[in-house]
Amino acid sequence: MTEITPLDTNALAALRDEFRADGTNRMAMNAVTAAGVDKVALNYDRARLLQRRFSTIVDNGEATHQDHSGRCWLFSSLNVARFVAKRNLNLTEFEFSQNYAMYYDKLERINYFLKDMAALVAAGEPADSRLVQHLLADVMGDGGQWTMAMNIYKKYGAVPKDLFPETESSKNTGPMNTQLRRMLHTAVAHLFAEPVRTDEIIAEATAAGHRILTIHLGEPPVSFDWEWTDKDGKFHRDGEITPQEFWKKYVGSADLEDYVCLVDDPRAEHPKGKKIAIEHLGNVAGGDPTEYLNVPNQFMKDCVKQILVEQGVPVWFGADCHPFMDRESGAWATDLFEYGDLYDFDFDLDKEARVRFADSAMNHAMAFAGVDVAEDGSTRRWRVENSWGTKIADKGYFTMSDDWFTEYVYEVAVPKALLPAEYQAALTEPPISLPAWDPMGALA
Repeated sequence: MTEITPLDTNALAALRDEFRADGTNRMAMNAVTAAGVDKVALNYDRARLLQRRFSTIVDNGEATHQDHSGRCWLFSSLNVARFVAKRNLNLTEFEFSQNYAMYYDKLERINYFLKDMAALVAAGEPADSRLVQHLLADVMGDGGQWTMAMNIYKKYGAVPKDLFPETESSKNTGPMNTQLRRMLHTAVAHLFAEPVRTDEIIAEATAAGHRILTIHLGEPPVSFDWEWTDKDGKFHRDGEITPQEFWKKYVGSADLEDYVCLVDDPRAEHPKGKKIAIEHLGNVAGGDPTEYLNVPNQFMKDCVKQILVEQGVPVWFGADCHPFMDRESGAWATDLFEYGDLYDFDFDLDKEARVRFADSAMNHAMAFAGVDVAEDGSTRRWRVENSWGTKIADKGYFTMSDDWFTEYVYEVAVPKALLPAEYQAALTEPPISLPAWDPMGALA
């Protein structure tokens, strides 16, 4: 084993001398300390030439805002659903309640987590094992996946936003999540200490979780009177309707629940055309498992382009949103920032290495809402509906270069009918099961 040696004073002095010997280092220091690294490293030519024009645009209205929460996967999936609902309701503007979806997602996750932990206790899993500690650390975050969102909508439906609006805690989930996490940690400690009381502990913790959620988010409606005036000025009244009936009537025609999640896992040991599943990842017990079909990135692009151009519907996707992002102007491109030149360091990892060495993973979900297709059929850039409000980018819509899609988009949700026969057959085969901490299990 190589000895871990200290950084001695001679080595530190040599580093200082080397830094001072190059005048560009001082210029870089002056600029970055005053203006920040992104303003200094911004590639001016790339930024001004990344245009916001697209050959196909899917107009989904005003961008939504998830505020200080990690609900992007719910916002983006409901943005796809609201496009369908607006078309069926003949409305220009409409928004689903993301608070309603989060309420039931967290309530279901409480049950899923407690039952999962109880099974681990019964199987003799040690409390200090890597698995238990990983699950404890990750519990009650806001992130999720397309399949998890569909599990909620299938079971609980959806409601218009004005019938279950945002609360202080839905807009800023940190304090609520802290209390839910503390409650669940307490319950798990009792599960390990008193396994004979498992059912009682789970029931008490589930009831506590329900109380906490309702105190923070409000009590969601089980039915409501639905009436609206469409964009042509015509008044409509549905009468009393349940959230499940509302979802089925105004979104069900799109068959979103039957979509397939495609992922680009670039690691060589995970072959393309095979299913991937993540152990212990889910929200609704008895719901659809969180599984993906591993496919080439280009196939993902082809599917998204086909949906946008031929069907005119937004497409949900997950990406690593942070690299090479200009948040204010709303742009992504792999050469948008020249960090390597600024630091005189070669950031040479490819997509596979970035995943393998924890440099990149999916962390944000959005919806494709347009594409620019060249005359030869290749894609040039993509229009993205984000959920960060309207005060940034193009009123909340971002522009993504095609090369950025290749490097940092990991997942898309598409209709099963788009898959060729060999991929459809692969969906019927057992998945490659990956551990809970695998990077492909990262949540948006």
